[in-house]
Amino acid sequence: MDRRQFTGALVAPVLWGSEAAWALSLSEGDAASGVRAALERGAIAAVGLLGRTDGFLANPKVRIPLPGFLNEAAKLLKATGQGKRVDELVTAMNRAAEAAVPEAKSLLVNAAKSITVEDALRIVKGGETSVTDYFSGKTREPLGVKFLPIVTRATDKVALADKYNAVAGKAAGLGLLKARDANLQQYVTGKALDGLYFMIGEEEKKIRRDPVGTGSAILRKVFGA
Repeated sequence: MDRRQFTGALVAPVLWGSEAAWALSLSEGDAASGVRAALERGAIAAVGLLGRTDGFLANPKVRIPLPGFLNEAAKLLKATGQGKRVDELVTAMNRAAEAAVPEAKSLLVNAAKSITVEDALRIVKGGETSVTDYFSGKTREPLGVKFLPIVTRATDKVALADKYNAVAGKAAGLGLLKARDANLQQYVTGKALDGLYFMIGEEEKKIRRDPVGTGSAILRKVFGA
């Protein structure tokens, strides 16, 4: 690992006081190690929270509802006494996401380990979710491929899945629903990924707000400016 210190060219033109001292003292190797640690911590925490019973269903921040027009239509169905079938479908959607998320752990951890020094230097002083944004760009597509068959198997157990696709397809054709939401399996897969990256982002924010509280020396050093 290249242990050269940041040079003036790598530091923003205007840095003052403790921030300047921090930037000049942080090695490239430390920056990479810190970002890798943040990625791993965020991934493991998010998978642990979401990849269990009620991980999605009982968390209002990531709970997967029926999309747009169908969610509004569901309210009418509930008003006419057909709420049980709607609840069954929504529960199945969220259970499918909960079943898929644990499959993300190994891919996410490997992505964290493979981060380059160049990426780390760019990320470490980015916005409050720059680590998560990097993660999403590198892993969203391959995770979608892994999630889709798991979600499909889970939703196939619910007789309403085919009916959803039939109704949603017609709604999309009429412009009442986005085309990407017209297939239940793809919709749930996308929402599962949204929830996963949201929770990783929440963990990153906690690290940046209180790096000392993480108990990690490298996170404290890298994000403690």
